[in-house]
Amino acid sequence: MANDGIMRGMTAALLASSLAFTVADLTPTTPFARPDGAMTVRLTGVTAPCELVVLDADAKELARAKTDGGEVDLAKIFPSIRAVTRAVRVQTLVDGAPAGAPLLVVPLVSRATIRTTSAKRPDGVASYTRIIGWGDEVLEPTNEEYAKLKAAWPKTDPSPLSGFRLERDRDVIFETTAGTIRFAMRPDEAPNTARNFVELAASGFYDATIVHRIVPADRNGLPFVIQGGDPTGTGDGGPGYDIALEPSKLAHDFGVLSMARNDWPDSAGSQWFIGLSREATARLDGQYCAYGYAVEGASAIVAISDGEVADAATGRPKSPHTVTRAFVVDAPPWTPGVGRGDARVTRPTSSKQSSEKSDR
Repeated sequence: MANDGIMRGMTAALLASSLAFTVADLTPTTPFARPDGAMTVRLTGVTAPCELVVLDADAKELARAKTDGGEVDLAKIFPSIRAVTRAVRVQTLVDGAPAGAPLLVVPLVSRATIRTTSAKRPDGVASYTRIIGWGDEVLEPTNEEYAKLKAAWPKTDPSPLSGFRLERDRDVIFETTAGTIRFAMRPDEAPNTARNFVELAASGFYDATIVHRIVPADRNGLPFVIQGGDPTGTGDGGPGYDIALEPSKLAHDFGVLSMARNDWPDSAGSQWFIGLSREATARLDGQYCAYGYAVEGASAIVAISDGEVADAATGRPKSPHTVTRAFVVDAPPWTPGVGRGDARVTRPTSSKQSSEKSDR
């Protein structure tokens, strides 16, 4: 009897140990769903009671349903999910606590027509292509010049919903010579740009690439950007394709990740930049596509930006820091009403702020 008691105790301990390491796994079995089709996922690694909850970008709860796990049709248990216009997250709750990475449900809708005009740079000489609107919407409604241009815009047809993309919510980690930086994605603002970045990182594209451009300060002496993502290290390379600019409303700021491009809006590919301050990068809002932000690595970002610049005209650093390895990991669980357990990094108060001037 004593041995039986010991065995039962050991069995209970092993069971408790295995349950402690059980991880909820929500995986799409229908990566692409038609507008009226099933959105099938497989939920494993859980035991009852279990729930799925739909969260928007602010972690606001949109819907909740109980499930026993296994094959689940999200469209069946969440009829309202077909009406979402931005990416949402489906999070598993076990005994009321979030478990496992969220699943992204991304509506497939073509971009609205981009509206541009020719504008002058601050030097009053050089011109550039400025984005002034999307579809029938003007970015600056009070701008009289843009209002006049809008009057000549042909009306645009609404973009139909082509279906939904289902994928795991993933983060990208950069291991750099200045330290580790971890990025969270914002698919609600720029789903295709975020996905492009994740896929490039997962494929090893960014491994051994340098941070080829540092602009430690703008013309007003405010911290501006660092830039990388070019496999050639020259500032002219890319993945061999261009992606369409998305109308992200994520504000540029310290730690915010955005896409570098040429003058034409749809010329981004793989080159990224990270903002160094809100004050200097606010003017980039609406002109460049911000699609994520750093949740770890503020000191690494500052260390890279503090590097000595060899050529002020191009921002070429004297000894460029390198992204030695880039890889993808599952995003952490989201708590309803709270979101991730981490937050976007803020600029360290002890970091030095360059007083150098720049015309960039």
